[in-house]
Amino acid sequence: MFKTYDQQVDQLIERGMDVGDRTTAVSTLKRVNYYRLSGYWYPFRVASRQGPRTSDFYPNTRLSDVLALYEFDARLRTATFAALTPIELAIRSSLGHELGRIDPCAHLDVQKLGATARQEDVYGRWRQMLEEEIERSREDFVEHHRQRYGGLLPVWVAVEVLDWGGLTRLFGFAPRAVQDAVANAYGLTAPQLTSWLKSLNIVRNICAHHGRLFNRVHALSPKLPTIGRQPDLDSVSTDWSRTFGQLTLIQFLHDKLDGGRTTLLPAVVRSFPAVRAVPLEHMGAPKDWEHCSPLWHT
Repeated sequence: MFKTYDQQVDQLIERGMDVGDRTTAVSTLKRVNYYRLSGYWYPFRVASRQGPRTSDFYPNTRLSDVLALYEFDARLRTATFAALTPIELAIRSSLGHELGRIDPCAHLDVQKLGATARQEDVYGRWRQMLEEEIERSREDFVEHHRQRYGGLLPVWVAVEVLDWGGLTRLFGFAPRAVQDAVANAYGLTAPQLTSWLKSLNIVRNICAHHGRLFNRVHALSPKLPTIGRQPDLDSVSTDWSRTFGQLTLIQFLHDKLDGGRTTLLPAVVRSFPAVRAVPLEHMGAPKDWEHCSPLWHT
């Protein structure tokens, strides 16, 4: 049933939320959709012994606390997206370079790729997506190759029109020697880097589409190096399917990058609001997260 902003505020009050100044509450709901905020006040709803939570809020639930979590999450998404960018660019560069060693157009010849590329339905869909991206692109370097080479892009150029998902697919199509060369730069095996790229693609999409990030349980868990191979990861006690675990992957990759920024995410995590009902542990972060690993101790 449609409700005006005032009626939405009334509903929150009826369910036990302290909305503070009414005019400010209405202004907040005009700025942030009621149902977007509902994901952030869900932990404040009274748990039921059977079935989902009730609609009523625990005592002392405040709209200002809900808004503080929402604003933290917005900062976290922005920082995470920014932190992922140099990783994406580095993978593009190294994958295009290593495939180019085999053949400038290795990405267009399944015989020069790995066994996964010979699954025609998967590779065929990827080729169609690549061609569509090239057709839509208005980048100068794409136009240059259209005019001079009929639009045939060598692999070190083609990687620049792929999104993260398409890039991950191409990594999966690459011969194992190419995958190893790219993954070794990060101290990972090819299967490990493949799983990390898939996991972080989901994180990136959450950030790009303004989804809730801070307390999400992610569908994919990354494959980790065996104990002893990467002590900085071994020392992090977390559920790797939670957001802090995913952010730790980003910190690790930045640490391996020449000039990678490792201070951005810790600075944002430190800004987590002091909300008693929703502690930082909801992110999957241990209580001593700043000192649990050199990856976070900046």
